[in-house]
Amino acid sequence: MQIFKKPNFKFMKYKYIAFSISGVLILIGIINITSGKGLNPGIDFAGGSLIRVMLKDPVSTSYVRESLGEVGLSRSQIQQLEKSERDYIIRSLGITGEEGEELGVEAHEIIGNKVIEALSGAEDKSALESGLRDLNRIDTRELTLILEPSFPEQASVIATKIVSFRTEEGIIQDFDELQQTIAISQEAVGFLKGQTFLGQLTVLSRETVGPQVGHDLRRKATQATVWALLGLLIYIGIRFKLAYGVSAILTLAHDVLITLGIFSLTNREINLPVIAAILTIVGYSLNDTIVIFDRVRDNLRILRRHDFGDILDASINQTLSRTVITSSTTFLTVFALFLFGGKVINDFAFTLIIGVLVGTYSSIYQSCPLLYFWNIIFKPKKGMRK
Repeated sequence: MQIFKKPNFKFMKYKYIAFSISGVLILIGIINITSGKGLNPGIDFAGGSLIRVMLKDPVSTSYVRESLGEVGLSRSQIQQLEKSERDYIIRSLGITGEEGEELGVEAHEIIGNKVIEALSGAEDKSALESGLRDLNRIDTRELTLILEPSFPEQASVIATKIVSFRTEEGIIQDFDELQQTIAISQEAVGFLKGQTFLGQLTVLSRETVGPQVGHDLRRKATQATVWALLGLLIYIGIRFKLAYGVSAILTLAHDVLITLGIFSLTNREINLPVIAAILTIVGYSLNDTIVIFDRVRDNLRILRRHDFGDILDASINQTLSRTVITSSTTFLTVFALFLFGGKVINDFAFTLIIGVLVGTYSSIYQSCPLLYFWNIIFKPKKGMRK
């Protein structure tokens, strides 16, 4: 399939402009990372606790902050979701103790419990003290144990339905929801009214990562990226020549730096899925670059008397239709994931969108110009032939 029948674009003519644009983008990113807020590490790398809660009644962010301040957690990060004033994410990333030491997993578990207690309210505490259990926070096992004496055959099924409903729909506002929405029998609902109460919040998700685990994940993520680049350099150096390998690796480093710079400017989290997406970008960009380099190597045998810059232009033009088709279809896919994939994979999809755009640009305007300047600097006697 050919989009361009006989393209003859002079890509190498704009190599200095491309280098200038890339240099400015990378410089802005590095300055923002080193002197600004820097990268925003997620809980995977920073350690700490992350709790997503849904409240029964709408409250303001300032109210949440004041409530956390009363229990000594005013430094927690608070994020309101979907502008509902009921759905919040509270993070205690990188919180340290009184002497500056990083808190361990157990301490962060305690902090997570304090967050829940701070937002629960006096009525919930009073109900708990009277022996009732919070139906908006109880787990499946504990709810099953409560139901078993009166509903021995149905206890597990009822408990699973209630917890699943709470996980999917959020907080249970009224006991009538159980009967009307998930078909819990009237007898079971009446029994639960006497044994439980509906608290002011439900915990939608909770994560805790210790500082040592965060450090290890950060180190391993860096190592994975570095070793991937070195492995690619060795492979391309053997399969083609060292010049091709160096040009490809510098191009991939260009892609990674621009991606990290954009993440720094947008204050998006760097977590394990994002690292996976960055490694995917490396593979995607390299694939496009290798296709062009392979055509360059073939053209060096055919167009021996031509200028090396003209050979690079011819190689890019010969693979241009393939580049545009592949990049367009990939972009449409990851853009759909970004729009409709939900919050869980939003950062992952955002990273891939950057990777497709930057990777396509760099395979043309970075890898080939780098190869061109290598040829000028080292002046091989027989061109770049293998």
